[in-house]
Amino acid sequence: MKNLDRFTEPLIEFGAKLNNFKPLEILRDAFMLAFPLTIFGSITLIIANFPFLSQLIGETNAATLNTMLGPASTATMSIAAVFLCMGIGYYYSKSKDCDPIFGAAIALAAFLLVTPMFMNVDLESGEQLLVSNVFNIDRLGARGMFVAMIGSYLAAFMYCWVTEKNWTIKMPSSVPPAVSKSFSALIPAVLTLTVFLLIRIGFEFTPWGNVHDFIYQVVQAPLTNLGKGLGATILAILCIQLLWFFGLHGQIIVNSVLDPIWNTLTLQNLEAFQAGTPIPNIVTKQFIEIFTVGIGGSGMTLAVVIILMFFCKSQQLKQIGRLAAPAGIFNVNEPVIFGMPIVMNPMIFIPWIVAPVINVIIVYFAMSSGLVPYTTGITVPWTTPIFLSGCLATNSVMGGVIQLVELVVVGICWFPFLKALDRQNVKLEEEAE
Repeated sequence: MKNLDRFTEPLIEFGAKLNNFKPLEILRDAFMLAFPLTIFGSITLIIANFPFLSQLIGETNAATLNTMLGPASTATMSIAAVFLCMGIGYYYSKSKDCDPIFGAAIALAAFLLVTPMFMNVDLESGEQLLVSNVFNIDRLGARGMFVAMIGSYLAAFMYCWVTEKNWTIKMPSSVPPAVSKSFSALIPAVLTLTVFLLIRIGFEFTPWGNVHDFIYQVVQAPLTNLGKGLGATILAILCIQLLWFFGLHGQIIVNSVLDPIWNTLTLQNLEAFQAGTPIPNIVTKQFIEIFTVGIGGSGMTLAVVIILMFFCKSQQLKQIGRLAAPAGIFNVNEPVIFGMPIVMNPMIFIPWIVAPVINVIIVYFAMSSGLVPYTTGITVPWTTPIFLSGCLATNSVMGGVIQLVELVVVGICWFPFLKALDRQNVKLEEEAE
């Protein structure tokens, strides 16, 4: 037991510190800012790309519908970096007791200031036309995600630092609050944006030409290439399961670290899906949520709930299954995690760790072999029930089928361990009578 404590105590302490680490908490909240917007964009994208739509309403009508609904996803999902900037600026400033609205506005302005304002347009003649004073949409989405994160933190930090130094213009109390706040933010905004303007000018003399290409080539591309591999994904799932086993919310802790990578990969898939080009990534945010959490919650416990309800004789376990079932259908599994309990229960440690890893490997190779389409980048709420969520995430019924295969695999992994636990509980219940 002492050896176990020596292993678990540092892990629990590290997980707790990581969960309470303020920059990760701010980043997590900032990503959630765009959630309702991306859901709206996802709904319109699903409608516009509904399977067999052209056969149902005709190719011309389907193309017209796509054109009409297209701006909805572009104005929400394709510019996710913009919302991320605003979220980071807002929540960072709020944590420092600075005016969060100005923090959000300054962070967004700083990001746009270092973003290239030109793009090359391919002409029918084969030549390229340089168009100035425009933003390329991909700079505001997947390609600009890391610039948005780094730049927004820096901008919000500078704004709050200058404000805390009291380098602000003070107005008389008779001045309306909105006007007074604007003057208070004037000097912090000017100093912060001046620094970002100098950064933009300085990078024009480098081989990269701008901050975006520098961050993308040096930071973003290597990290996303590492994060989309099977090995890194298995490691992330193992960390999630281990943290949950010791009572920590593994999903939140691990997602706080890896969400920037997974969301970037998701946006890359979305851009390819919208453009009608091959989708590049297997591992994305939706891959993690739909094909792990989407099978009953962290640990894929929907099959566990079914076994408890229908295959266990212990009244305690049956009751836990009945109570956990309604929430489990919508992938909320705290009732079974803390009700069985799963936390710190050595009897179910092996299936708790092994089943999700096996399923991740199965889904990964099912997608890489072409049996199941890749996730399209459409945001599907993690509470969407099994089968439906898989179909929506992949725009194919095979996404739902592979979820059902996962459900069976989890059941096979768990069944002998749950039956052993059941026999133990039945014996205890008989002795208590």
